[in-house]
Amino acid sequence: MQAQDYLAAILFGAVIGIIARILLPGRQPIGFLLTVLIGMGAAVAGTWASDRWDLHSSGSLVVRGHHYDWLVLGVQVGIAVVGVAVAALLAKAFSSGEER
Repeated sequence: MQAQDYLAAILFGAVIGIIARILLPGRQPIGFLLTVLIGMGAAVAGTWASDRWDLHSSGSLVVRGHHYDWLVLGVQVGIAVVGVAVAALLAKAFSSGEER
């Protein structure tokens, strides 16, 4: 794995996290860094889950010569949505109460 692969993983995680925040209704009181970390974790977890349960589609998205399976992307975004929702609930539960 090269340095550019790590950079691509960070950017891909950021995109997945941002998509998850867009899909979730309302405001999430979590920062950009946490969104990226959730997105990165969701990308890893979604890839693992898709491989584990053999979830693959015939369609793919091609970005700079890399093929991304649509179903795997859907699983990754779904996990990110759950992660962002849980993080937002925890942030609200542990906030000082001034923002409510």
